[in-house]
This record gives sequence, C-alpha cells and structure tokens, in this order.
Amino acid sequence: MMQVRYNGTMNKAFVKETEQDDDQDAVIPDIPAGVKNYMTPAGHLRMKTELLHLIDVDRPEVVNIVHWAASNGDRSENGDYIYGKRRLREIDRRIYFLTKRLDIAEVFDPRIHHGSDQIFFGATVVYENQAGVTITVTIVGVDEFDPLKGKISWISPVARALIKARTGDSVVLNTPSGSDELTILDVNYPE
Repeated sequence: MMQVRYNGTMNKAFVKETEQDDDQDAVIPDIPAGVKNYMTPAGHLRMKTELLHLIDVDRPEVVNIVHWAASNGDRSENGDYIYGKRRLREIDRRIYFLTKRLDIAEVFDPRIHHGSDQIFFGATVVYENQAGVTITVTIVGVDEFDPLKGKISWISPVARALIKARTGDSVVLNTPSGSDELTILDVNYPE
C-alpha cells in the first residue's frame, strides 16, 4: 500500500481569496459501507503514476506561474494569477483524492484465476442478453471503471449479477425497465 502524504499548505499570498470562490471543496465519491476498494495492479499503477506526476511536475509548474503572475502587480485583474490559483486548487483536490483512494486500495491480481471459468474480480466476461446482443465487459475497481472501454465496476448491478457464475450459466439482471437474462458465453483472466 502506498503511503504518500500531502498536506496541501502553501504561502498565504497564493491562497487568500479576494472574491467568492466558485469552486466548492471536492467531495470524494463514497465507496459503499462495508465494501473494499479493490483495484487491479494496472489501475493502481495508473493512479500512482498520475499522483506522482501531479506532485512532481504539474503542481511545481503552476506554482511557478502563480509566483510569476503575483510579481506582476495587481492580482485582481491578472488572468494568469487567477487561472493559476484555480488550477492549483484543482491539482490539490486531485492529489487529495488520489492519496485517499490509494491509501485504502486493496490491490488484487486477477491472474490468480487464470484458466478458471468462474467469474470473479478482474474477469473479462462475454455474455449475451435476451435481445441477442453480445457484450464484453471486464470487472474492475470502483476507480477504474470506463464503460466506453467495457470496464465496469465490480459493485455495478451487471457485475453483481455476473460474479460467481460460470461459463454457460444464465443470470438475471434486474433493471428499472424490467428483468434481463444474461447468458455467459466466455470468461477470461489475464495470464
């Protein structure tokens, strides 16, 4: 588990607001109570890489821009200063979010199930719905899901319906528009 701490403090000259801040404090989306924050090794590495890039590259660059802009005089009409402060708040919120999520992450390597036909976290599943449409999804962590790439969160309704089923099984997915029967055609894990 990664232990990165960032306290988010900086010189008061860079954070004192003269007008109403239109950005609200970021709220970390909750993970349901009693649910672990499982993450694949690839997802964990992506988040860790992003965090380190924000801390080592992006934040220092923006701090330099804000410092330069502040030295130019009137800050109330200085676009570089105003935008720089806003960007710095965005970076600090993202650093906070990533740090908190990585602190509670439980990295699970789905390769241990390679060769299994039962669905668990990390499985790539090919299934067919009642309409005859074939869909391929990979079950990943809450912070890794990307529906456009076929990655669904392991706590999503589809994943919950699929988990523990095997190739050839049919499961029922309850949706707001009714029930749908999903037939599992194939289950794969990375090697």
